[in-house]
Amino acid sequence: MSSRRLPILYGSQTGTAQDVSERIWREAKRYHLSGPVQAMDDYSITQLIHEKVVVFVCSTTGQGEEPDNMKNFWKFLLRKNLPPNSLQQLKFAVLGLGDSSYAKFNYAAKKLYRRLLNLSATPLLPLGLADDQHDLGSDAIVDPWISQLWECLLKEEPLPHGLLPSSDTKIAARWNISIIETRNIPNPPPIPKRLKSFSVDVKINKRTTSPTHFQDVRLISFTNVPPEVTYQPGDVLLVRPQNAPENVRLLLDLLTGEDAKNAGSNLSPETVFSITENDPDMAVPEPLQSPQSLSNLATYYWDLNAVPRRFILQLLSEVTPNELEKEKLLEMSSTEGQETMYDYLNRPKRTILELLADFPHAVSHIPYPLLFELFSPIRPRAFSIASSPKAHKSELHILVAVVKYKTKLVKPRLGLCSNWLAGLKPKDLIHIWIQKGSLRFPQNAETPIVMVGPGTGVAPFRSFICERDFEGTASSKILHLYFGCRNKKGDFHFSDDWLTLKEKGKLSLYCAFSRDQEEKVYVQHLIAKNTEILWDILKSRGHVFVAGNSSNMPTSVWEAIRDLCVSAGGLTTDSATNMLEQMEREGRYQTETWA
Repeated sequence: MSSRRLPILYGSQTGTAQDVSERIWREAKRYHLSGPVQAMDDYSITQLIHEKVVVFVCSTTGQGEEPDNMKNFWKFLLRKNLPPNSLQQLKFAVLGLGDSSYAKFNYAAKKLYRRLLNLSATPLLPLGLADDQHDLGSDAIVDPWISQLWECLLKEEPLPHGLLPSSDTKIAARWNISIIETRNIPNPPPIPKRLKSFSVDVKINKRTTSPTHFQDVRLISFTNVPPEVTYQPGDVLLVRPQNAPENVRLLLDLLTGEDAKNAGSNLSPETVFSITENDPDMAVPEPLQSPQSLSNLATYYWDLNAVPRRFILQLLSEVTPNELEKEKLLEMSSTEGQETMYDYLNRPKRTILELLADFPHAVSHIPYPLLFELFSPIRPRAFSIASSPKAHKSELHILVAVVKYKTKLVKPRLGLCSNWLAGLKPKDLIHIWIQKGSLRFPQNAETPIVMVGPGTGVAPFRSFICERDFEGTASSKILHLYFGCRNKKGDFHFSDDWLTLKEKGKLSLYCAFSRDQEEKVYVQHLIAKNTEILWDILKSRGHVFVAGNSSNMPTSVWEAIRDLCVSAGGLTTDSATNMLEQMEREGRYQTETWA
């Protein structure tokens, strides 16, 4: 590797894979390695046959699919005319970022790893499968995997004689950050053009749960959708939320208040930063390519609700002049201090703002270029579209569960996006965009369909069922909806829609109100009671769709359907399992779940 080149390519739906890729790039600089950090689809794939070593970092979406910014790259790799020895010169490493509560855990990374092997590429180290469900989060796998990467890479391609790893372990800024004098107030950071965002007005923002119900769930409808915007049932709506005003004020006070001024800071909320490229391998993100004020960054760009990662503790330890702060930060960021870090950060879901408030000496001494290393950008949030493109003309509807819960900290934990959405008022204008969802409904109106959607998981099924009703193809013999919630009077989402359609013979409806009787009843229990009907649907090559919380429900539903194949269909457990796996491969059993 005489050129010391190391491309780091990522496929990322939410941005996490990009964050990890940039972290690998930082460490690569210590070993005098250079190379682009790019989304796989931005990389010239024909260059791959000339590379000696490449690192891949990717997440998984939907039905085990690759992220949007990896799709073209993956499609090229699957070409049948590629010779089996195409990549025989390539050594590679693949790190997957996933969540084991999902059925197809790290599926995209596994597929990529196997395909590279099929093309005769050589792995530097075993496939890494990070899991968000781990107590320490994905870092529990990412940290040791990256350490192993450098061991294997330097063994395979040692540093040239006389060249030593850089001794500078301090965290440096990725970009050139400068303060500029301007009288013009900068616009908020734009949404990247490739996402094709558009503006809509809030029409209705109403609570769908009863006032006494423990959770606030909102039906939010947007109007004035541009006529050129199209979508299908199963697609998702994405938004980039804003930070709560009280959090913005707290950050600005930390960075511009008396303590910061006493430490020599001259920042103000109106301070404007220019962000330019420092290294051709590390591009400036599109939203930061125009000058931004500190106030704009605090409001629209930096995620002030994020739970900090170990990297942040290391950064703060480097800037604080206070020995007690430094000692505590170094302890938590060390390998031996992971349990302490977990108890302090991960278990109570402590936010970056709360961390900074606990280490005031570090905050007041942060050089302003490192603010862009300290804070991660707000990532878009996706919501299943609950409206029909035909039945709800020029409108888009989403169903939002407002996230609010308690930990050992006094202040409740609040979901950034759901609480921002809940605060929107009619006529508020926001920018959104639409993305293909993972659920693919059949085109044939005669195909029988089972939809299992407890809670807010019912949203995509409302889109599909209302579409079929509008088209005149809804029938109780074809459409079977299993809905679950706590109480019929508490959180029976879209009850008027479902009950009207049922009365008209357009929908078969099965409801599990888990707390309305002494014994808890869930959707999987209803499935177990309707074995004959469901077996007839499966025999007729019907489709099954499952959407909702990923904790226990998807597995319980899958097991209930497997068991009915045994009890009603006379299959063995192994045969029933094989049958459902075949349905998954054919797209006749699909799941869309979230943590």
